[in-house]
Order: sequence, then C-alpha cells, then structure tokens
Amino acid sequence: MNYVFPPAPQASVAVEGSEDRIPVRRIFCVGRNYAAHAREMGKDPARDAPFFFTKPADAVVASGETVAYPPETGNFHYEAELVVVIGSGGRDIAEADSLNHVWGYAVGNDLTRRDLQLEAREKGRPWDWGKAFDRSAVIGPVHPAARVGHPDKGSIRLSVNGEVKQDADLNELIWSVPEIISILSHSIALAPGDLIMTGTPAGVGPLVPGDTCVVSIEGLGRIETPIGERT
Repeated sequence: MNYVFPPAPQASVAVEGSEDRIPVRRIFCVGRNYAAHAREMGKDPARDAPFFFTKPADAVVASGETVAYPPETGNFHYEAELVVVIGSGGRDIAEADSLNHVWGYAVGNDLTRRDLQLEAREKGRPWDWGKAFDRSAVIGPVHPAARVGHPDKGSIRLSVNGEVKQDADLNELIWSVPEIISILSHSIALAPGDLIMTGTPAGVGPLVPGDTCVVSIEGLGRIETPIGERT
C-alpha cells in the first residue's frame, strides 16, 4: 500500500520499569466523576449518569515535558486523574469481568481550556475545543495491574508550585473503574491501547506560564508538568 503522505507516528506512553511502550489507540475521558467536582461545576452528582468525551491519541505528553500555554484561552486548568489502560478489548463487557480487560494504571493530568469548555457547554456544543487540543493529556508511566493490582482507594493529589490544590481519595469516584469500563463497552467496542481518564476531584484551577504542576496517586508515583510561555 502506498500512502499519499507518510502516516503520523504512533502515539505511545511509557511503561514503568521497562523500555517497552504502550501504543495509544484512543483516549476516553469521564466527565464529572467525583461528587465534589460535579458540584464545583454547578451540577448535581446524584442525578447525572456517566458521560464521556475524547481526546486524540497524539495529545499525550510524558511527565517532565514542558507544555506551552495553549492558544485561544485565558483560563487554562489542571485536572488530576487516574488513567486506566485497556489491554484486551471487548464489547458489552460485564461489570464483574471488567478488570480482566485492564493492562495497567497511570497518573494523568487532563489539561483543559476551561473558558472554551464552559462556553461550549452553555451553548450545547461539543467540548472538543476545550478538551481535545494539542498536548492536553499528560500521562505518566503505566504500572502493570499484574504488579500493582487494581487501585480502588488511595490518595490522589495535585499541587501547583508546591501548593496543594486537589486532595482526594480514589474511593470517592462516583462511577468505579469496573462500572466505567462496562458502561463504555456497551456503547463502543474497546480495544487494546484504549486509555480511560476517570475524572478529577474538586479543586480544579488555573495554570500560568512558569508554573510547575505535580500530580501523584498513591502506589502509582507522580508526574510533573512545567508550563511554558503562550504559543
């Protein structure tokens, strides 16, 4: 087969303690999956079923890489997240079988152009311009589930320039990882290399050039993102 122009390089994320890498197929994100954050965003967590949005695979950024302040925004936010990496695909996956499809877990930061997201929300439009922009998914090395198990509790914390901004526990997720996988698979067939960013706790807020954002999850380490000048 001849391509008209060369295919884009395969997006990938690191594996903790290995030279191997995981090819990224798609990035799914769960909206408002911590009750306090749902209230922070003006929504009722007791009333909302889980919903999803996506980021392109090539939005991934490794820990330690500088992310330039993105264009067309004056309100650039951080969001600490647990990332689930799918290792075996499936459709209509039963909740009881969901964790058998997980290869591993990572620390993530769902970078957001909040002003563009909220403008789209108020107009009933898709969130893409607020969420799916270049270099908007910081994802740390993936820890194999065979080694770390399936974390359903433990600290998730984010700091900016050493000041803690988000501080919660994974057991505060409204929809658990098995539930998320099952619900998502009833709408879209999951495949190896799919990543799921599971939602962020309360305390989201702005980043500016010169900031350093650190996210840590108990048992999964930490990631660091310096923020560069506006592009």
